[in-house]
Amino acid sequence: MIQLKRAWKATTALGVAAALSATGVAACGGGSDNSSGGSGSSGGNEQITVGLITKTDTNPFFVKMKEGAQKAAAKDNVKLMTAAGKYDGDNASQVTAINNMVAAGAKGILLVPSNTTAIVPVVKKARDQGVKVITLDTPLQPQNAADALFATNNFTAGKLIGEYAKKAMEGKKPVIAMMDLNPGITVGDLRHNGFLAGFGIPKKSPDIVCTQYTQGDLAKGQTAMENCLQKNPNINLVYSINEPSGLGAWNALHKAGKTALLVSVDGGCTGVRAVRDGKIAATSQQYPLKMASEGVQAIANVVRNKGQVSGYHDTGVNLITAKPMPGVPSKDVKFGLANCWG
Repeated sequence: MIQLKRAWKATTALGVAAALSATGVAACGGGSDNSSGGSGSSGGNEQITVGLITKTDTNPFFVKMKEGAQKAAAKDNVKLMTAAGKYDGDNASQVTAINNMVAAGAKGILLVPSNTTAIVPVVKKARDQGVKVITLDTPLQPQNAADALFATNNFTAGKLIGEYAKKAMEGKKPVIAMMDLNPGITVGDLRHNGFLAGFGIPKKSPDIVCTQYTQGDLAKGQTAMENCLQKNPNINLVYSINEPSGLGAWNALHKAGKTALLVSVDGGCTGVRAVRDGKIAATSQQYPLKMASEGVQAIANVVRNKGQVSGYHDTGVNLITAKPMPGVPSKDVKFGLANCWG
């Protein structure tokens, strides 16, 4: 998931430490069953501490991720510490949170990086001290700067909506607006490039008449689409980095009395309902609860059994639409609502 402008803001260690204290969760599970075949540990094992750091604590995507981590922690006798940036892009708070968690004795940290390059030095420092670091949703640059990645294949997510749009636009000349994330954010680049591959056009295609950065935000998505319509009022296809930016674009189109095929990524409940209501034609659904729960289980297994976790672990993606297209695999809205978040 996704989103804000890199306006770095310093935060004090004291403030983040207080946030860690306020949100830390000690969960002692008594059973030995494991929902995802993770650590296979039981409540009799020694409790370990694991940290979860998300981009923000208000985005429904990260709320669901935290829920997944808490459930897995309860099963695996893990004490869970949590922290988040004050806004999407707040690297300083994430740096402080990692340092605080390491100092508190965390054996592993699950991280959704706000800045995929700036956070790398502090991740390296933690790993050098024996702390396992797993990134969720968004890979670092380079990806192997963390021990492992548990995430949606974001290129595939973009490719699915690109393939869908290609089929849905057959017989029409595409006039495309791109509602992007921010420059240099890995997840945004992967989705953008996946869409282009699925639609079958190059980055510099003349079919793309407007590209705007939205920070994954509804209000900024609306402003971005208004700017695009001023540039070219004939836009008939809109790619959006996520559903908030997509719904912002829909608001601008609706206000201008225009329609366009709109595709997106995320699969939150608001987004799936927008598919049901015809505002979004199709969205690629990802599963944040699974990312976090499998991440907790992996760290518990590695620490207790002195094992290893590495590489990329695909947590799945499905195209959700009310109007399936031939040759493009998809699930219906009923499935999307049963598996959405937020």
